Amino acid sequence: MKRIILISFLLLLFSNISAQRNAQDSLQLQHIPEVIVIGTTKISTQENKPLGSIDEYLQKSAKVDMIKRGAYAWEPLINGLPTERTLVSIDGMRIFGACTDKMDPITSYIEVSNLMEASISSGQEGACHGNTIGGSIDLKRNKMTFGQKKWNFNVNSGFETVNNQKIFGAGTNFKTEKFYTDVNFMTRDAENYQAGEHIEIPFSQFQKINISGITGVKLGENKLVEAAVIYDKANDVGYPALPMDVSIAEALITSLKFQMLPEGKYLKNWETKIYYNTIMHRMDDTKRPNVPIHMDMPGWSKTYGYYSHLKAVLGKHHLLANINGFYNKSSAEMTMYPEDPNEKLMFMLTWPDVRTLAQAAYLEDQINLDENSSLKVSASVTMHQNKVESEFGLNSLQIFYPDMKAEKTRVLKSFAANYAFSKNALQAGFGLGYGDRAPSVSEAYGFYLFNSFEKYDYIGNPHLKNESSLEANAFIGLRKEKFNAKISGSYFHISDYIVGKILENLVPMTIGANGVKSYTSLDFANVFNVSLSTEAQIAEPLKWTTQLVYTRGQDNLKENLPFMSPFSYQTSLRLQKNNFSADVSLLGNTKHKDFAPIYGESETPAYVLVNASVGYLFKIESSRILAKMGAENLFDRFYTTYSDWNQIPRPGRNFFLNLNFTW
Repeated sequence: MKRIILISFLLLLFSNISAQRNAQDSLQLQHIPEVIVIGTTKISTQENKPLGSIDEYLQKSAKVDMIKRGAYAWEPLINGLPTERTLVSIDGMRIFGACTDKMDPITSYIEVSNLMEASISSGQEGACHGNTIGGSIDLKRNKMTFGQKKWNFNVNSGFETVNNQKIFGAGTNFKTEKFYTDVNFMTRDAENYQAGEHIEIPFSQFQKINISGITGVKLGENKLVEAAVIYDKANDVGYPALPMDVSIAEALITSLKFQMLPEGKYLKNWETKIYYNTIMHRMDDTKRPNVPIHMDMPGWSKTYGYYSHLKAVLGKHHLLANINGFYNKSSAEMTMYPEDPNEKLMFMLTWPDVRTLAQAAYLEDQINLDENSSLKVSASVTMHQNKVESEFGLNSLQIFYPDMKAEKTRVLKSFAANYAFSKNALQAGFGLGYGDRAPSVSEAYGFYLFNSFEKYDYIGNPHLKNESSLEANAFIGLRKEKFNAKISGSYFHISDYIVGKILENLVPMTIGANGVKSYTSLDFANVFNVSLSTEAQIAEPLKWTTQLVYTRGQDNLKENLPFMSPFSYQTSLRLQKNNFSADVSLLGNTKHKDFAPIYGESETPAYVLVNASVGYLFKIESSRILAKMGAENLFDRFYTTYSDWNQIPRPGRNFFLNLNFTW
């Protein structure tokens, strides 16, 4: 297989709501991603539900929505675009799920106890670690530092009534002047949840354990080496919106990092990391009643990768160079077991052992034009190659594509330029960008993958063109001592938009399917979104925040695109007085009228929810105990939304209690 080069570019635009930021000067603020603070090691009364899932934290962002197929492992959308068109990484590491039905997004293999924050980038601003259309999420691990010899411990416990979820975790970290280590674990055990009006949703249970460790050693005054590992295992995971559940989803994520802080005038930071991760995922329907034919569907994904990035400052230029690459093996299979033991088993490769090799180069320059304005430009190029390793799988696809070759190499590009201005209380900016992506493994090489939303079997298309996007974005904001407001918007013109097209003469493999589709490309599709966020300090202990979001997407035939958010809103009033905190919030959507029937969508009604929480931070010498309790969907509303797969109902009234102990 051949090598590859990639680079990316970066854009602006971030929401400024309840996410907490690490801001420096006002100009730099315009060119950093939105940051959502996560974690259990640093107790804060600011978070109304500290032991919530990663998914619950991420959906606070105006840029992120979640496709829900059950109570576990929601699929993140960025700017209304699904995971094929976005990028999710953990500390810059590329990781690929092992499920053909997208039941194991990368966010499902990490826990709040592992993380410090999530960095959310819109559009081409997220291209530093790989090619993207909609943007990226980089989940950043807890960071340790060297210092005086010290031990720290934390214990976390929680309970939620809507599904009797029991949460327990613990961790410890130790540091000296030349060594540090951090170890933690967390478990979750949940039964079926109840939707509004006390309606039980069967097959929505899950169990999960996550263990994480980091160890660092100082090699000199300005050098360190760090090893990190995450082990995550979920069992008996129900997906009520799908015809199958998951018996096991297991991941091992490892890395070794070298970092140096040069003492010279120009070079500021050099960081190099090598990593390896492996995922095994097994779909299972043995607990479902009235199954026409039992199926077993395991999948595997292994990724080897590296990156090396260098930061430098040359006068007004703040430079970042990133060389990175990965090699991924993805395979999945399906075995059908007829009820008649005399009949032969039916077997197929749904992912035919696809190998992906990528090599990329990314360069970014942030130029401080004057004390009020700056310009950021970035570019990337990637050599991307796929190879079907299985001869059986290749022969199966060649039934539909006789001229198909085992290998295909693509060149991917991106470029962006963003201008930001800040003076007194006014902040504004705009940007333009271009980026493209290769088809995913499912889009190019999938074989009879059932989409239960559309009720069609899907066949990949190795001849698909690169999907490309022209992007424009802008924002304007006002930042005063007691009032902040920001309106931002993005527009994506996506060429060769990849969708499914019905193949009239083929019989589906899945019992009950409406037919067979193959992936093809539309001429283009357009996606537009706009958001408004405000924050007002009404009185010294009282803060009022509001967020409004609207997204719309259409293809070249003016047909609506799926999973585009109707007008959504959330507003909250927060009281913070010394160690006491209280919060009441209102959130909802208007009716989803611009739905996409050709993609399986239908209209969903408007809804509004009320949530509330209270908390208190107890201080006993050097120990801290944070107690948080609250209620979600306080009035037990029965509802479903545009992003609920097959309109599975959302949870009803939920009382929760979170306890965090640190000493």
